[in-house]
Amino acid sequence: MHTATDLLLTQFLAEVRPVVPLVALWAHGSLAKGDYQPGRSDLDLIAVVEEPLTDAQRDGLERLHQGIDLPLAEHLHCSYLPLGRLSDHGTEHVTWAMEELFDRPVTAVTRRELLTGALELYGEPPGELIPPVSDRELAEFVRGDLRDFWLVKAGGRKRWLQEVWVDLGMVTVARATVTLREGRLISKREALDVLGELGAPAVVVEDIRSRRYGSRRPVLSRFRRGKLARAFVRDAIKRALDGR
Repeated sequence: MHTATDLLLTQFLAEVRPVVPLVALWAHGSLAKGDYQPGRSDLDLIAVVEEPLTDAQRDGLERLHQGIDLPLAEHLHCSYLPLGRLSDHGTEHVTWAMEELFDRPVTAVTRRELLTGALELYGEPPGELIPPVSDRELAEFVRGDLRDFWLVKAGGRKRWLQEVWVDLGMVTVARATVTLREGRLISKREALDVLGELGAPAVVVEDIRSRRYGSRRPVLSRFRRGKLARAFVRDAIKRALDGR
């Protein structure tokens, strides 16, 4: 593991245990899939706690996260799941992400990621605590996310001038398409290869690849990139939802 990343995770584990009744701590996403890029990838964590957090514990978590003074700390995201509520996919859980504390669900995709290849940092493995996620549950979530979130967001133009929307939108559509077709989850690196197979604009795919993996950056204006990405995402979502 990258030295700064290892230091951050070690310190975080040491500091979070006195604040909440920690049962387990796992990493998923890029770090668990071997596609982690320090300074570019998020550190996606799931913490299981013995019981729902009190207001005092929430305040303590906010102070803890705000007070971590280490490289990469701004990329650390963590959701806190009470042990008795692990089976309900719709429950919103205390989450630190994007440098703020709020509540959101832990999705079927995240749960499947944990069950098929989490990086175990503390406590019991996910399979001992998290109920299985069926292929149907996974597909229903993915279809809903494409239909109710991404297709709506592809209706506007301004956000697609931002790199984060282009990158996440393109990669999400590729990963979702594979999940709906084959029932499996793929990494972001694999998604870039799939985009080519789906007919994505090659210049946009290479633009994303260069920023994520550090190769030579193609010359592409944000306006051109956003227009191409948005058009592709809209079309690819409709094809995925139609089963094409």
